[in-house]
Amino acid sequence: MQLQVVLPNESVGMGRRTLQEITRAADALGYHTAWLPDHVLPPGPYGMTYGGVYEPLVTLGHLAGTTTNIRLGTSVLILPLRDPFLVAKQVATIDRLSEGRVTLGVGIGWEESEFTALRSDFGTRAARTDEAVALLRHLFAAGAGPFEGTFYGFEDGFFEPRPDHPVPIMVGGTSDGALRRVARLADSWQGFGIDAPKFAERVAFLKQQTDRPIAVGTRTAWDTSLDDLISAAVGFAAAGAEHLAIHFGEPEGYVERMSAAMHGITGALKKS
Repeated sequence: MQLQVVLPNESVGMGRRTLQEITRAADALGYHTAWLPDHVLPPGPYGMTYGGVYEPLVTLGHLAGTTTNIRLGTSVLILPLRDPFLVAKQVATIDRLSEGRVTLGVGIGWEESEFTALRSDFGTRAARTDEAVALLRHLFAAGAGPFEGTFYGFEDGFFEPRPDHPVPIMVGGTSDGALRRVARLADSWQGFGIDAPKFAERVAFLKQQTDRPIAVGTRTAWDTSLDDLISAAVGFAAAGAEHLAIHFGEPEGYVERMSAAMHGITGALKKS
C-alpha cells in the first residue's frame, strides 16, 4: 500500500520554508504523493474543515522545484469553481516543470455559500465537473479544437504544453454520485472520513459501476496515537486500499510524525 501525505495548509502563519521542509522530508522518507486541499472563499476560518490557506496549484508549482520524486496533487480541487481552460494550463505547466509528477484530484464541492460568493451555480456543479474533466482530457491529448459541450466549448485555438503522458485524475468523495463519477472519469479514487468496513463497502459499490482498473484509497489523520494510526492503516490495507493519505496535525513535529508513521506502518504491513 502506498503511503501519501496531506500537507499542512491550515495555518496562515506557516511560511514557505516549513512547507518546503515537510515536502522534502516526505520525498526523502518515500511517501508517494503530497496533497494540498482547496477552498477559495469559505464561509469560516481555514482549519480542518476548510483547509487550504495557500492556493494549491500555485503552491504545487513552487514545490515541484524543491522535490525530485514525490508526486504532487490536489485533494481535492473544487473544479466547478474554476475556469477549466485555466486549470488545464496550470496543471499542464506543473506537469512539465515537475517532469510528470502531478495528479489532479477533483471534487464537485459541498459548501453552497462558497459557490454563491463566487457567483457560480451550485445546482449544475456535478454536470460542469464531468464536462470540465472531459475538456481537460481533450486539451491534454489533442491540444486543439474543436470541443463542444453544454457548458464549455471552443472551435479554434491551440493548447500547450501538452503532457507527454496522460495526467492522472483522482476523484474524491464517498457518496454514490461521487463513486459513479469515479467509475466514469477517474484513474483513482480517494475516500474521506470513513473507516475500513465503510471503505470496503464503498469499493464494492464502485466495482459494481465499472470494470475499469481504478486505484482505490482513502484519507485519514494522526488524531490520537501512532498505534491507532498503524492499526487503522493495517485495517485499510486489509480492506483493499492501494493508497493511504495521512494528515499529521500541526506543522510543528510534522516531519517526526511522518517518519514514525512510515516506519511503523511499513513494518506492520510486512508482518500482516
